[in-house]
Amino acid sequence: MLSCGHASILLYTQLFLTGYGLDIDDLRTFRAHESRTPGHPEFGHTPGVETTTGPLGQGFATAVGMAMAMKHEKGLYDPDQDESVFDRTVWVLCSDGDVQEGISYEAGALAGRHQLDNLVVVYDDNDIQIEGNATLVTSEDTAARFRAQGWNVVTVPLSETGEVDTERLDREMAAAVAYRGRPSLIILKSVIAWPAPHAQNTSASHGSPLGAAEVAATRSALGSTNEPFDVNAEVLAFTREASARGDLLVEEWNARRAAYDLTQPELSAEWSRAMARELPADLEASLPVFAPGETLATRAASGRVIQSLAAVLPELWGGSADLAEPNRTTIDGGGSFLPEEGETTGRAGRNVHWGVREHAMGAAMNGISLVDGSRFFAGTFLVFSDYQREAVRLAALMQLPVVYLWSHDSVALGSDGPTHQPIEHLASLRAMPGFAVVRPSDAAETAAAWLTVLQKAGPAGIVLGRQPITVADTPWSEVLAGVRRGGYVVREVADARTLLIATGSEVALALATAAELDPEAAWLRVVSMPCREWFDEQPAEYRESVLPAAIAARVVVEAAASFGWHDIAGPAGRIVGIDVFGLSAPPEEALIARGMTVERVAAAVRETNATVGDGVLASV
Repeated sequence: MLSCGHASILLYTQLFLTGYGLDIDDLRTFRAHESRTPGHPEFGHTPGVETTTGPLGQGFATAVGMAMAMKHEKGLYDPDQDESVFDRTVWVLCSDGDVQEGISYEAGALAGRHQLDNLVVVYDDNDIQIEGNATLVTSEDTAARFRAQGWNVVTVPLSETGEVDTERLDREMAAAVAYRGRPSLIILKSVIAWPAPHAQNTSASHGSPLGAAEVAATRSALGSTNEPFDVNAEVLAFTREASARGDLLVEEWNARRAAYDLTQPELSAEWSRAMARELPADLEASLPVFAPGETLATRAASGRVIQSLAAVLPELWGGSADLAEPNRTTIDGGGSFLPEEGETTGRAGRNVHWGVREHAMGAAMNGISLVDGSRFFAGTFLVFSDYQREAVRLAALMQLPVVYLWSHDSVALGSDGPTHQPIEHLASLRAMPGFAVVRPSDAAETAAAWLTVLQKAGPAGIVLGRQPITVADTPWSEVLAGVRRGGYVVREVADARTLLIATGSEVALALATAAELDPEAAWLRVVSMPCREWFDEQPAEYRESVLPAAIAARVVVEAAASFGWHDIAGPAGRIVGIDVFGLSAPPEEALIARGMTVERVAAAVRETNATVGDGVLASV
């Protein structure tokens, strides 16, 4: 894995030289529009690229997740074997920028705690950054830092001739694979832009082209007489031998896999199903039933759904950023994912203890999901999704099946106050392409949200509340169909003339307002819209059936920023939201203080009808 994604041409060159899906024209079109060699490696776009990288530190932390998933996979499907078909090593090439980013501190600590001896990071330590020498920004002893985090650390100094000591590097890499009990960091001393006579050891060479004169000087220093992009046939024949060696390794692995299939047929079948990301046909039947009138928070409902799903999906595992209890993410009886093998711990443990490390957790979730066979979720408070932002964005770019659980979704979390009360977060996350934000209104919608997220492709965030909500009396079949479509009618009326649209806990507020203003259920339709993204994917006919264009009197209700709802509300509509920060107060008082009341929603209904000139509220 190339964590320092700005060095992508090095990866593309190796893929070409070894015959791994790229040709010389791909190198000629580096960074060109629609080429297979973009400026940073993109998963799913270029053969041989295993994860999208570019934002520094993300590849490093993603690799930690990959190594975790591989350890978990072996613990789950082949726990008693010293040598296994599941034994794999994750290799990472990283840079000064990677180890400076804060995410690498979080991820490094996790790797050390989990004793990920299947992870080897080669740190290209050339002491140069864009602004100059690395001493401008750091005096840290990187080796000591990683040793303190539980890593095996070795340094490969420059050779006597001032070049990378490739022979020593080769020996240390082999030793790192054999090392047990710790991840390995190989600090490789190198010279930036070597062997360019005038550019090496300069910060300018970090991102700027060498220029024609320096290229000519470099070619002379290398003794090259070929034209650019003219690869010597003898060189190519030698490098392409890597493909033949790879084929032999694949044959050996396939033989081991066949032996595993014979000796462990049930586990092998389960692994194959998980690898194909196939869900049991009766998965819906495993969900808990939430009766109308039952009162519980959506975070609690999610916790019950997790227990039910875990019973039928052995590949489902998860955790929280030190918030398992408030997020309700613990899989009961699943044990802790830890290197210590015991009654409640081990590599097959289903509960990951991330500590207060949301950023590394987000990136590692991507790495876990890149290892086929895992269904992974992890939780934190919605306000702390900001710490995960870059990792979430990469999950959306790669369309990974990552499930984020974000609880404490509004000012209703109460006295922790404005630092913990999300306001702008829903709008911000909805602005991200390829990402689904799902905010269920009650326990039944929470169960439907979980099932739908598992059945759909790509990442999703399930946004959960802390306060108790009474389950609506909508039949389950309608709830499931409606959640899958992202929006549906939960209160139909004889002559719909006003639309009240809400998400999450505010659906209950909308229903309460409708009951007060329109007790005869004649004109005020209530719509639950748990997922804007899923609703926007529906055919125009369905969207029109839920939100008829002819009905201009509309009110949108959500205990968050109003930004992003104006297209649904329309020019005559009103938005009942919260466009200021929260406050420290008990939940009910905080909601009242920020206007999430029947009185405010009712006033908005009157205003939109007055604007439209409908007159339906003349007698109310």
